[in-house]
Amino acid sequence: MNINKVINFMSYQKPAVAISLILIVTSFFMVFSRGLNFGIDFTGGIIIEAEFEQESNLQDIRDLLDANEFQNALVQNFGSPNDVLIRLEPQENMDGGAVRDQILSLLTSIDSSAELLRIEFVGPQVGQDLTEQGSLAMLFALIMIFIYVTFRFKWKFALGALTALVHDVIILIGFFALFQRNFDLTILAAVLATIGYSLNDTIVVYDRIRENFRVMRGEAPLAITNQSITQMLGRTIITSGTTLLVLLALFFLGGETVSGFALALIVGIFVGTYSSIFIACALVLSLRISNEDFMERKVEEIDDLP
Repeated sequence: MNINKVINFMSYQKPAVAISLILIVTSFFMVFSRGLNFGIDFTGGIIIEAEFEQESNLQDIRDLLDANEFQNALVQNFGSPNDVLIRLEPQENMDGGAVRDQILSLLTSIDSSAELLRIEFVGPQVGQDLTEQGSLAMLFALIMIFIYVTFRFKWKFALGALTALVHDVIILIGFFALFQRNFDLTILAAVLATIGYSLNDTIVVYDRIRENFRVMRGEAPLAITNQSITQMLGRTIITSGTTLLVLLALFFLGGETVSGFALALIVGIFVGTYSSIFIACALVLSLRISNEDFMERKVEEIDDLP
């Protein structure tokens, strides 16, 4: 593919790295100062979905729950104004059946048409196990990615890809800490999906860089990198654009159940595309990539002496 004008992406390398460092430091500060707003998947608790014939008054439901020893309840609409999602903290000395009956009684006192659609209980021990397993899953994914990229390319590329992925994860988690959005298993799945999306973008660019090093012999690594990113720009815009259209539809129309997942992926796509260019490629350049990194070593056969 002939590109008449090559965009000098790497000329913005230093400002981009500075922005990334600011975002990473801010993310760490948010996580350690405010923490993540873990959902009941990690903390334990109760999720209740209820349906009313008419539009529900969320504040009345909050006040009623608070007056009946269900403090700090999270009450919000999902799907439609008639559907209500209630998240409760773990209730000590109260079994699941008693909680269900009491919540139903309280809701019917507001609206006799209230009906419970779903109720789920998650114990604190289960939440702790999920936290540990989720962290291990993310760590294992990053290690396997590093090994894969090392075998497919070189260790310089693997280090660039891994740095970009860690960059994406930190900023995405910092985003949820900053805005105190609910962080549950669906968000963890979105973080892992962001890792896969960002890695795919990085691998595609790396493939083009490797091909151009073989085709554009004698060119400087900086020029080859800019040419490779420019050649992949159209593909990146189309892929990211179509994915964003679907995610925006899920975020605005999918209801509370999938809005967090969609939001995490929307942020992840922007951060992942950015890191594939200004983190992964920039780090490879700083490691002084050259034609020798792509030359296959030939082993000369020596005949046995007579």
